[in-house]
Amino acid sequence: MGNLRDYQRKRDFSRTLEPATNEIGTTDRRAIFVVQLHHASRRHFDFRLQIGDVLKSWAVPKGPSFDPQVKRLAVEVEDHPLAYADFEGDIEHGYGKGHVDQFDQGVWTTPGDAEAQLQKGHLRFELFGKRLKGGWHLVRSGRKERQPAWFLIKAKDAFAGDVEADDLLNAKMTRSTRTAAKTPATRAAAKKSTARKKSVPRTKKLPRVRLAKAAAALTGARPAMPSNDFFKPELARLRASPPEGAQWLHEVKWDGYRILAAIADGEVKLWSRNALPWNDRLPDIVQSVESLGLHAARFDGELIALDGRGHSDFNGLQQTLSGEAQLPLVYMLFDLPSLEGSDLSRVGLLERKQLLEKLLAHGPKHLAFSTHVIGDGQEVFRMASDKELEGILSKRIDSPYRPGRGDDWLKIKRRDSDEFAVVGYTPPKGSRSGFGSLLLAKPDPQRRSGWIYVGRVGTGFSNAQLQKLSRSIADKGRAKPTVELAAIDPLLRDAQWVKPVAVAEVYYRGIGNKNLLRQPSLKIMRTDKTPADLVDSDRASSKPAKRKAGAERRKSVESKPIDIKITHPDRVVYPDDSYTKQDVVDYYTSIMKWFLPGVVDRPTSVIRCPEGTAKACFFQKHLIPGLKQVGSVTMKEESGARATYIYSRDAGSVIELVQFGVLEFHPWGSTIEQPDLANQLVFDLDPGDDVAWPRVVAAARLMHKLLAQLGLASFLRTTGGKGLHVVVPLNPGCAWAQVKDFAHAFAATVVQAHPLEFIATATKAQRSGKIYIDYLRNSRGATSVASYSLRARSGAPVAVPLRWSELGKLKSGHDFDIRSTPRRLARLRSDPWAGIDDVRQDLGAIIGKLR
Repeated sequence: MGNLRDYQRKRDFSRTLEPATNEIGTTDRRAIFVVQLHHASRRHFDFRLQIGDVLKSWAVPKGPSFDPQVKRLAVEVEDHPLAYADFEGDIEHGYGKGHVDQFDQGVWTTPGDAEAQLQKGHLRFELFGKRLKGGWHLVRSGRKERQPAWFLIKAKDAFAGDVEADDLLNAKMTRSTRTAAKTPATRAAAKKSTARKKSVPRTKKLPRVRLAKAAAALTGARPAMPSNDFFKPELARLRASPPEGAQWLHEVKWDGYRILAAIADGEVKLWSRNALPWNDRLPDIVQSVESLGLHAARFDGELIALDGRGHSDFNGLQQTLSGEAQLPLVYMLFDLPSLEGSDLSRVGLLERKQLLEKLLAHGPKHLAFSTHVIGDGQEVFRMASDKELEGILSKRIDSPYRPGRGDDWLKIKRRDSDEFAVVGYTPPKGSRSGFGSLLLAKPDPQRRSGWIYVGRVGTGFSNAQLQKLSRSIADKGRAKPTVELAAIDPLLRDAQWVKPVAVAEVYYRGIGNKNLLRQPSLKIMRTDKTPADLVDSDRASSKPAKRKAGAERRKSVESKPIDIKITHPDRVVYPDDSYTKQDVVDYYTSIMKWFLPGVVDRPTSVIRCPEGTAKACFFQKHLIPGLKQVGSVTMKEESGARATYIYSRDAGSVIELVQFGVLEFHPWGSTIEQPDLANQLVFDLDPGDDVAWPRVVAAARLMHKLLAQLGLASFLRTTGGKGLHVVVPLNPGCAWAQVKDFAHAFAATVVQAHPLEFIATATKAQRSGKIYIDYLRNSRGATSVASYSLRARSGAPVAVPLRWSELGKLKSGHDFDIRSTPRRLARLRSDPWAGIDDVRQDLGAIIGKLR
């Protein structure tokens, strides 16, 4: 959501071909920039950066300059819709009359929050277009102007040079410039456009011939035909601990996306590990690989995003690829299977990496070499774990590059770690001395002095640790367990049990059956702690493990004391109504017990308006840096990639999000515990602009009646916009694919029976005079506005649940707002949706009966 009011106010869309608005609020693509040459009354270049779902725009009279010493005036103008990025042609009437040419377009990145940098008056960013490349600055001018004035300045980098925007015009733009040459300024521009042309500055290319000779001289190198087709990557096998010995090298396991790069005849193609082309999504990486100046090569690596501190940020990578953020991307390279006509797949890994390191020594900053350590696997893994990296990869230094999964590459993931008391040991076996494994336990929350057995740890010990621990527990054990056993383990038949005597910090990969640790491995013996410390810690942090349902769950999410500092409470958030940020906080606080049940433990997308609805608003579904009380959960997306989503845990989570500028909450129709099972179905009735409200009311009643005929109870909600939601609870839950198919079939049936009233096609041009039944909210990852959520629209409307008996009293879908909703709730004697959590209706069984 962005501020397009000024854009729309200045234009008569019945007389201009310019796009009126965005069709949708999110793009699910990289954030773009666009530069357009506008032959208006005063010729200028329009420079636009996508932030959120609008194009922030500046008019640059003389166009961008590649000379870092030149400051080009950039006058801030109104935000434009994303659809404007593709606009080209004549504006024949009114505001902006003149011809518009496309000058350049591409993606852009910035190390940090773009909106925050603009507020401070200095945005540092990088462009990846066909003409504009490298680093740039937008710096706010100190001069007082009628419109905010900035300076657009080229950064000092490999793309800097004595080049102006007019030097890069093509024949079409040059003709447009000459045609528009009516004033001294445009005549001067036309004269310059016919002058000697210059090319875009380029980075220096590497000595390809020398590298080709070095590759061909390696032992095992063979001639190869250049190809930029997909090639199968080598995959790693999961191991619990790193291998020992100097025949292994160890690398960081980067937290990103595996990307393969192939070059043939200088043409670069990027591929995912599943053979999907990625050139369109990664023009910055394509340009970086092209800048190496290679004729033929194959690279293997991981795509990562860098946050403001230069650290790898997987959430930031997800947000950047979906257009929510603009973090710089880096292609972290760790292998070189082919180079300049030489197949290196049979060359030893260490030699391949040494050549790769030389190749990248003077390469672009978006290509990085993944360094390694030879030997010391346990120490490398410990360091990676201490730095909270994803883990390490261990590879045989003399291994060839083999497609598929084998034993030459091993991945050792960082595991969860926790502290446990040592409560016994098993006898040693084979050549091992002292003990076989240590027996671990955690405090029993039900009994003050009790302990619960959690499993055995037998790996990760050094010889010194084995000897020391053996001396401390030798001859102190007994056959009778000193802790509560949840399961009988035949391997404990000869175990010796002791009272809790020491504390071990242990890595593990989750909790298995009978609440036993999975694949535990010793991290360190905590000589600074005693078992008594664990008892105190566990008591302070213990919490119920099971979720409650129905009315009992509603009580369990009542507001707790909220300790969130609200900054800028007087900031006006809704300018048309003078509602402030504190008003928004007060609203959500006052209706919290009604609001929470609809959002707690549900993955949630939010609409953030940090500067209020008059400025750019942002769609956010991933974790925002700085959040402390909001929950996060990592789940697999439809693409197969894993992403970290946010969700509300309690009232503190909600208010923390409001502090970060959130106005709207849009939860999934499923929970974090069962994301693949829908527990509600939503039909959004969205009327065309010329549909009278009584028809919307009749449509909702018809949907209610038809669903009831199928045996499905449904509930009613205003959207805070033009329409209504008909919500169907599902208990037990139903697989998303089945829910989506049912919703589609039901909507199609209604349209078929009432073709003059309804439509189930999203195309706006076909909605005139009809009510759109939006069934597309019923798929995994889709969202609907939460009950009692504010909307980022004039008037601060609210989406409000109603009884079906109240439908006839409604005058619109935005009858309730930030002021009237709390008053309504204060008058209610019971919840309009009372019992919704306890309704049992099995969609799968109903579908089975219909077949």
